[in-house]
Amino acid sequence: MSENSASEAQQPKVTKSDDEWKRELSPAEYQVLRQAGTERPYTGEYWDTHTEGVYACRACGAELFTSREKFDSHCGWPSFFAPLAEGRVRYLRDESMGMVRVEVRCGTCDSHLGHLFEGEGYATPTDQRFCINSVSLSLRPADDGETSPQ
Repeated sequence: MSENSASEAQQPKVTKSDDEWKRELSPAEYQVLRQAGTERPYTGEYWDTHTEGVYACRACGAELFTSREKFDSHCGWPSFFAPLAEGRVRYLRDESMGMVRVEVRCGTCDSHLGHLFEGEGYATPTDQRFCINSVSLSLRPADDGETSPQ
């Protein structure tokens, strides 16, 4: 996996100062989104949600994942097998916990979302698990029973 995704998100980049982020985000949101923290498993708003819709970055509103790619991994965090589209997220090498992982960040505002794991054997089309913090996301439910947007 490269440091950045192959194509960039269509939205303009969002750049704010640390003070601006602190004013706009709750302490829990700031700790995860801007300081690469992790919420405790099974405590987040979306880990067990099955509502159809689009999951957007809580910091900037960029659309990142849809309910169509969400699956039950039983890990305690929302799990997706792919982002909404290439360039919506970016990938960074993370060696912070004494192991090599792939950090997932918002492609628009560079906020920390979670981590990507591969080869775990889930019965998904990609054999990938985007393990994302609920506090990093805002769910926009689909309208009138429609399926999630593309």
